[in-house]
Amino acid sequence: MSAVSDRLPTFPWDKLEPYKKTATAHPGGIVDLSVGTPVDPVPDLIQKALIDAADSPGYPTVWGTPALRDALTGWVERRLGARDVTHRHVLPIVGSKELVAWLPTHLGLGPGDRVAYPRLAYPTYEVGARLARADYEVYDDPRDLDPAGLKLLWLNSPSNPTGKVLSKQELTETVAWAREHGVLIFSDECYLELGWEADPVSVLHPDVNGGSYDGIVAVHSLSKRSNLAGYRAAFLAGDPAVLAPLLEIRKHGGMMTSAPTQAAVVAALSDDTHVQEQRDRYKARRTLLREALTGHGFRIEHSEASLYLWATRDESCWDTVAHLADLGILVAPGDFYGEAGANFVRVALTATDERVRAAVIRLR
Repeated sequence: MSAVSDRLPTFPWDKLEPYKKTATAHPGGIVDLSVGTPVDPVPDLIQKALIDAADSPGYPTVWGTPALRDALTGWVERRLGARDVTHRHVLPIVGSKELVAWLPTHLGLGPGDRVAYPRLAYPTYEVGARLARADYEVYDDPRDLDPAGLKLLWLNSPSNPTGKVLSKQELTETVAWAREHGVLIFSDECYLELGWEADPVSVLHPDVNGGSYDGIVAVHSLSKRSNLAGYRAAFLAGDPAVLAPLLEIRKHGGMMTSAPTQAAVVAALSDDTHVQEQRDRYKARRTLLREALTGHGFRIEHSEASLYLWATRDESCWDTVAHLADLGILVAPGDFYGEAGANFVRVALTATDERVRAAVIRLR
């Protein structure tokens, strides 16, 4: 068996450590805008649901409680506009990153099978293909791909890192192309609740899929919308013919969401108020950071949705990282997400109001 180092790329965040030390040494302390991890409190109603379910001595089920499946199907219909969604159309997962990393393996992909994902993308799409020893490639427009041997097509709208949103027409045409060629679509929609200058649409919407879920699955997470990154709470929704074997594999692998977390998800998906309150926090931070960055000489591209600003000074991303680290601000270099990001940095909105204000003052 080959060494892990032969199968996986270098963990990108390790390369950022020297710049983190520089930023930390700033007299006013570090403003960490590099990783999109929530910093705001978990809403009280979700904490209460978790606590009330804390006495859970038995094993949870992989498929989740009926109450959880009801919450998932109800939310998918109410929020995404999907129709006729049953329990067979949903599957809880232990955070979306786990799913992305292991999906090609669970689908039985291997050498000779191809996985495709956007040219600028979350690095774990590549990691998942590598773990399965499948072939992988990037695209600008998926419809330009050679469909021969293409077994898994990742969509990501809103995009991490760019915040770009695919239009309803783009999604509709891509779904039609994939079905024509027998290509399975997994659509990463984890930032769908965070549209600013665009209204993101799910592949589960009937205007996109024609009322059929054949060959399409959407990935959703509660990490960002409900500040539940620490709970590891996410789910799939879509084609039952794809989800059923994944459920069986996850049963054998013991890949189950804890019972208290399942109860917390039910509470989180039943309430829209806390989502709007969190959106308002991010919107205010986004406005301040965007104005400060453009005033400092940055150009912002895309960024119409998600938790990031995709920013450039038309120089090497590492020069920009170093420049901002000297100001005590840590950001993610764009080449973490592909060679096309070599002149960009990703600036996260996930810092407290106080830390965002500190960054703004330094940029001015």
